[in-house]
Amino acid sequence: MTWVINNLGLIWSRSVDHVAIAFPAVILSFLIALPIGWLATRFAWSRGILLSLSSVLYAIPSLPLFIVLPLLIGTGLRDPINLVVALTLYGIALMVRSTADGLSSVDGDIVQSATAIGYSAWSRFWRVELPLAGPVLLAGIRVVSVSTVSLTTVGAVLGISGTGVFFTDGVQRNIPEEILTGVVVTIVIAVVFDLVIVQVGRLLLPWTRAVKTARARQLRDREGVAA
Repeated sequence: MTWVINNLGLIWSRSVDHVAIAFPAVILSFLIALPIGWLATRFAWSRGILLSLSSVLYAIPSLPLFIVLPLLIGTGLRDPINLVVALTLYGIALMVRSTADGLSSVDGDIVQSATAIGYSAWSRFWRVELPLAGPVLLAGIRVVSVSTVSLTTVGAVLGISGTGVFFTDGVQRNIPEEILTGVVVTIVIAVVFDLVIVQVGRLLLPWTRAVKTARARQLRDREGVAA
């Protein structure tokens, strides 16, 4: 506890650095995965190819990827941008499947009805398909968020500031309190990210709460009838 009190400024600084790397990666992975997932849904022949490629991408070990990326994009090995790009790639690998599954879950009759009343393919996607796929997309980005916050700690091996430095430094200097601090702070950041995403989801998808309330009411009614 003494170590934590004496290093509050350092804990805050590294936490901010961690968020500054993880947050853009989560947002970028969602924005890039969205059109890829749409392609996988729109063209059936491409679904297997795109989903397989995303699975292979996620299987790439993180450290080799962090080392190879600077050679491909011209960044320094310890440049935070290098880590953001790598994390974005991993996020895309996870989010593409969620996007494809979410868009595929939209009832075909609803899509046809939207087309029949005059929606263009563009407006139908944004005003019908995407909102209805929202709950699945929300679940997917929550997984991406937790995964990204966790993977960001690996950057400490390359000397990139973040909560992962608490692990490497704590091990090297044999300070258990520092290691535990890194674990706790990383978990807190992941939980905060998740809570923010859930709240944003509630604001953007208010009808999901109404659906849940209606289902709960139906369940209570059935239980009352059965009794």
